[in-house]
Amino acid sequence: MHDDKDYDAHGGAESGDEGTARGSEGRLEVRPGVTSPGSTAPSFQRKSRRDMSIDEHVEGILAGDRVVLGKTITLIESLKPEHNRKALEVMERILPHTGNSIRVGITGVPGVGKSSFIEALGSSLTSRGHHIAVLAIDPSSQRSSGSIMGDKTRMEKLSVDPAAFIRPSPSAGSLGGVARKTREAMLVCEAAGFDVIFVETVGVGQSETMVHSMVDFFLLLMLAGAGDALQGIKRGIMELADAVAINKADGDNVDNAARARAEYEMALHLMHYPIPDWSPPVLTCSAYRRTGIDEIWQKVQDFRAVMTDNGWLQKKRREQALAWMRDSISQSLQDRFRTHDAVAELLPVLERAVSSGELPPLLAAQRLLEAFFEEEISTL
Repeated sequence: MHDDKDYDAHGGAESGDEGTARGSEGRLEVRPGVTSPGSTAPSFQRKSRRDMSIDEHVEGILAGDRVVLGKTITLIESLKPEHNRKALEVMERILPHTGNSIRVGITGVPGVGKSSFIEALGSSLTSRGHHIAVLAIDPSSQRSSGSIMGDKTRMEKLSVDPAAFIRPSPSAGSLGGVARKTREAMLVCEAAGFDVIFVETVGVGQSETMVHSMVDFFLLLMLAGAGDALQGIKRGIMELADAVAINKADGDNVDNAARARAEYEMALHLMHYPIPDWSPPVLTCSAYRRTGIDEIWQKVQDFRAVMTDNGWLQKKRREQALAWMRDSISQSLQDRFRTHDAVAELLPVLERAVSSGELPPLLAAQRLLEAFFEEEISTL
């Protein structure tokens, strides 16, 4: 049995102080040992939990403070109405400092190596003086809205790079696995001084379309050596791509990658690409060997130069801003509808009626909408 006086400050304390230890029946008892923290710990906790002011958010973001950046994105992702109002004010004030980054969306099927590719490209860019932010959209549980949050562990080198910021965000069941607030997070990162923004999708469902609507350049990562290179490729996804990169082109897979490249080039040639003055290239790379990575980034820069010269980039961003406004209206109406008192009271009753076959779904929806609008109009 150890003497309490033998412990240091982490396991016990000096003689004469009071601490806690388990008695013979497992209950906590006061014994000589640990120094009481007094009022220091509570005051520290209150300070750490204190809500930041709007000025503190804005000033911290513009100063490039990573802690404030993370807290601001958390504020933006919050579903609390008071947080939403605060976030809107922050966004309005930082807006003049946004829009100066290259926005790159990266998609591909699970296992294609998206995180490894982003780490390889990101490390190459930070070594050349760029500041990059990675907004990685993690798949969320439809039941619990939980998130895997694995990108920081997969990007081990980049996660400790002082010139990089990685933010995994749960999709929380939003359409296509894209976090509702990814657009806002992207603007916050731009205001904080990041000149390259990567948005990584989960690579399933309609997330490709959603991410394409918020970035400048859309890169589709593919694999070779896994059977027919074109098997299962959706035409819509291929038509969204500004470039295709065949990853894991190393070792015994080099020849397979070369053959896949020729097949993809043929497939893209038969598809309609909507942007003038640009034909989506097909490249090969190896995130593991760090080969072909710089060539892909050069294509991103070439694309941006061409699209800036012909005015397409400016047009695309204007269209994206309008789409963002419409999406926000739609989402806000849905949120207000779901939290409406009359709807909340009536919804479970009508759900049971629809489930039992007593009421047609369309009629139930109509009654809910009438209850919503009747009370909304009465408050005007």
